[in-house]
Amino acid sequence: MERNTGDGLAGLHSSKSSLRLEQIADLRARGIGDHIDLPQLVVCGDQSAGKSSVLEGMTGLPFPRNDGVCTKFATEIILQHSVGELAIVATILPSSSRSNTSKTALGTYRRRLRNFRELPVAIEEVGKLMGVRGYGNITEGPAFSQDVLRIQVDGPTGLHLTVVDLPGLISVANEEQTEEDVKMVQNLVDSYVANPRTIILAVVQASNDIANQGIIQKSRRFDKPGRRTVGIITKPDLINVGTEKRIALLAKNQDTTKLKLGYFLVKNPTPSELENGITPDQRQKNEMMYFQSTPWKEQTLSPDRVGIVQLRTFLQNLLDQHIERELPKVREELRKLMTRTEQEITILGHERPTIGHLRMYLSGLAMRFHGLTTSALNGTYHEVDSTFFGANDADSHSKRLRAVVHRHNSAFSDYMRDNGQRRKLVTSHADSDSVSDMSSEDSPMLVTEAEMKEWVREIYSNSRGKELPGNYNHVLLSELFHIQSGRWRDIAENHLTTIYDEIAEFVVSALSHITKDEGVQTELSDIILVSLQKNRQAAEAELRKLCEDEEQQPITYNHYYTDNVQKARQDSTRKLIRKAMNDATAQDWNGKLHVSNNTVDAEKLLASLQSRIVVNMDGQACAEALAGLQAYYKVALKTFVDNVTRQVIERHLLTTLHAVFCPETVASFGEDVLTRIAAESPGDVTKRKQLRDLYDNLAKSLQRLHR
Repeated sequence: MERNTGDGLAGLHSSKSSLRLEQIADLRARGIGDHIDLPQLVVCGDQSAGKSSVLEGMTGLPFPRNDGVCTKFATEIILQHSVGELAIVATILPSSSRSNTSKTALGTYRRRLRNFRELPVAIEEVGKLMGVRGYGNITEGPAFSQDVLRIQVDGPTGLHLTVVDLPGLISVANEEQTEEDVKMVQNLVDSYVANPRTIILAVVQASNDIANQGIIQKSRRFDKPGRRTVGIITKPDLINVGTEKRIALLAKNQDTTKLKLGYFLVKNPTPSELENGITPDQRQKNEMMYFQSTPWKEQTLSPDRVGIVQLRTFLQNLLDQHIERELPKVREELRKLMTRTEQEITILGHERPTIGHLRMYLSGLAMRFHGLTTSALNGTYHEVDSTFFGANDADSHSKRLRAVVHRHNSAFSDYMRDNGQRRKLVTSHADSDSVSDMSSEDSPMLVTEAEMKEWVREIYSNSRGKELPGNYNHVLLSELFHIQSGRWRDIAENHLTTIYDEIAEFVVSALSHITKDEGVQTELSDIILVSLQKNRQAAEAELRKLCEDEEQQPITYNHYYTDNVQKARQDSTRKLIRKAMNDATAQDWNGKLHVSNNTVDAEKLLASLQSRIVVNMDGQACAEALAGLQAYYKVALKTFVDNVTRQVIERHLLTTLHAVFCPETVASFGEDVLTRIAAESPGDVTKRKQLRDLYDNLAKSLQRLHR
């Protein structure tokens, strides 16, 4: 016969908890429970401990109690109070360990029950679909399933609540239940009781030793504070005569195995009472008469801890406190999940069902890329997207491209000035410091002034032509300069590579910022790389031209060259005169030079100086050549550095960066290219819809919880 479902629920339904229970039920109905742990009641214990009878007594709903029917998989009962006829729907929540195909097959199961008498039929169908051994003609496979049977009850239930009945714990494997089955049930129960928002209703059989019952051990493991576990002692009518005192001590929480929330002692209906269709009221009367009779009336049990009615009242208060304690945490997790969901939706981007949408999507990306590139090159890092150029980002230096280029250009200029020459003058080899290496370039040769002059004299001897002594061939200056600037090409090429690598790194960062779709990033990166390589080739060609220009006959109209040559000559003449004056003073004036203001003394001084100033014509030519080399090298070096930074780096690598990916680029893409780059996979389309639905449900749920 169909049982009354309303009376048994009255104890769990109060005005204080009604709103909160409705809110939790609303979250679960929206599927939030699949993502966030929600408060719930879980009934668990050893096999045949009387869990189903306890459930029926608590809720008034006729839970199946036959072994092998509802104990092979978790059964989640969702009660949602509403005005209208009773509606019962059975569905399956597939385990996350199943394949996508299997998830789809199980997830499509949906059966509407006309009444609770059809529940065993639904359970049989579900067991077959899950592949559980013992259902239908299934003789092989697991005896238990990690899938969940969900039974949703809408109507005048008087309560918004979720109750989960778990398979009974198995102590030892047997012929029907293997070691794998034992482990599966253990893991399944653990997954529920480990949830900090689960109230554990630990059902223990009075005739068994409490210390040996697994659910008590699990509650101590997963509920160390003891705020979530309630002990429920069943089947006191089956214990041996004379052991009532021991059970009474346990019910009073005075035995060695204590629970912070204590125990309740209940008596389930007998098989004959169940077969005759006992009503909830009759069950309560029979239970009250049983505990008021000998030998239980002598045990001085607390009336508040005996019977299913007192259990319901206690659970109502416990549930109220539990929900109030957990709701703030649920709200915070909802906010965090909303943020993560929004980020995932952003990563997927907008829907792109047509070619027009694909082109619009890529054009939008191109505009954002153009904006980032413009800001990076202009150094306006806070005008377009300050988050991309964030100063607190450890990798922000690679994104602030203009600052990076300035730094590398300055390093290039400094290195060229200090170490760009083939031979570098030092006072002495003993006092010279080691020269730092740049981009694996060989360091310059360190030479003294005497060694430098010797090198010039050697080149002078090998470049003599028809010129008279004291003069040097114009080829000499060219050869000296070409040798001295021989390291410029390699240094400049390494600088070009460094800048190119920084640009490539910037492009990768920009692409990962404008779209989180890794497939789109990869496709665009490949296309942009082709353009960057072309720009690099143009830069390398420009650099070759600059180097070839430097390999020609030296040419300059810069007045600094003539100024430096003239200064060098004046310095050389001054040194010769000073030496002659010192010699004349020592030898002709006995160390004290005194010249009167007359013609005789002046002529005597001039004659003395002339006799001591003897010019070596080849030496003079070499000195002139060295002075010309040093003067021209300074002028040419400045010009070369400027040309490399402006004509090579700026012209070919930086100013062309905008064009590597711009709306014009997107406009040139054909339909096949657009599809290859930006088309969405069916999985992405489905995922976006799921994420949007989830986000909407999260937003509505969060709003509901703030009531």
